[in-house]
Amino acid sequence: MSTRGLRKTYRSRTGRRAVAVGGLDLDVPVGGVHGFLGPNGAGKTTTIRMLLGLIRADSGTMSLFGQEVPQRLPEVIGRVGAIVEQPKFFPSFSGRKNLSMLARAIDAPTRLVDVVLSDVGLLDRADDRYKGYSLGMKQRLAIAATLLKDPDLLIFDEPTNGLDPAGIREIRGTMRGLADRGKTVLVSSHILAEVEQVADTVSIIARGELIASGRVADLIGTGAAATVRVGVAEPERAQQVLGAQGWTVRPDGRYLLVDGGVPPAHITQALAAHQLFVEELVPLRADLESVFLELTAGRGPGTHAPPTGDARPTHHAGEES
Repeated sequence: MSTRGLRKTYRSRTGRRAVAVGGLDLDVPVGGVHGFLGPNGAGKTTTIRMLLGLIRADSGTMSLFGQEVPQRLPEVIGRVGAIVEQPKFFPSFSGRKNLSMLARAIDAPTRLVDVVLSDVGLLDRADDRYKGYSLGMKQRLAIAATLLKDPDLLIFDEPTNGLDPAGIREIRGTMRGLADRGKTVLVSSHILAEVEQVADTVSIIARGELIASGRVADLIGTGAAATVRVGVAEPERAQQVLGAQGWTVRPDGRYLLVDGGVPPAHITQALAAHQLFVEELVPLRADLESVFLELTAGRGPGTHAPPTGDARPTHHAGEES
């Protein structure tokens, strides 16, 4: 799946044009979970709706499985399962009956009903009425509905909205399981910490533009932590000792922060040489939220910074859904 120069504007009631998506270049690799991240209003849902042919783009190009959309969408839509809005189910019917009716409506084999219920962990609750399902169970039933046509690409727009921690964990496990079976899962979310736990790759957008994309491990770093938090009984003297090593050291309450990826063992050794012994030594690793805040710093209304070149992955022909 990819977009190039995708743009969508809306006219407000006062006649002013607001940019929802502004020249978006997006690449989603085949296989795994791809997080489509950004704050509310960043243009995620608008982008998804354009890809699915629900609204028309102003300009730019889009493709699914190498086919240009929306022109050739009918040829590939059968390979796509999407949850963009809360699907409608009959409250008084069981989960199994709801899916059986849907299977007949889309000419899917009814034998798949129990298969997809098992895939999302609802087989043991299949005969319970839908109205008795928790919000998380309802969301998993919606995912099961998208699986009836065995799609290659699954698109979930904010699938954990309103869920409690248990429900979020269930949806996260379902998405990971689908990716492990070879599906490509695109999940949009403004909750970066949740996506970080399940995504293989991510694209981060702000104000309708891509600002970074790549493997999660590359974006947040997998080597030595950039900063180490040090707890020591004499922080002022310890700061002098560590600073004399040429390291960047700054106070943080009763702790010291040593920046620059200094190995913790070297910090311990330097302090011990001056009879200073650490009480706490914690490598602080970056997370997607801190990366996002750093990338979007200073991007006020109307500003459009170019995407970061070093964070974007290189894709080759045939690698995108």
